[in-house]
Amino acid sequence: MSSESFLKEVQAIGEKFLLKLQKLPRAEPVEIISFSVVLLFIVTVLVLTIIACSCCCCSCCGCDGRPDPRRRKSQVSPAAH
Repeated sequence: MSSESFLKEVQAIGEKFLLKLQKLPRAEPVEIISFSVVLLFIVTVLVLTIIACSCCCCSCCGCDGRPDPRRRKSQVSPAAH
């Protein structure tokens, strides 16, 4: 996909979203609720992605970007009976 077609697609989605927002005050209650649920789902996914990425970065690297030696995982072998 070229960058021009991608930008056109993003612009088309943005225009549809703005049109939906403009029609929202005159929409039926069911449509308002469904739009709110979809919007809440999108926001939740974005927030959880940001939290997961920040936790991953903090767990493997310190604040200065170097690996934290205390966080190294040691491999445990099974004990023989």
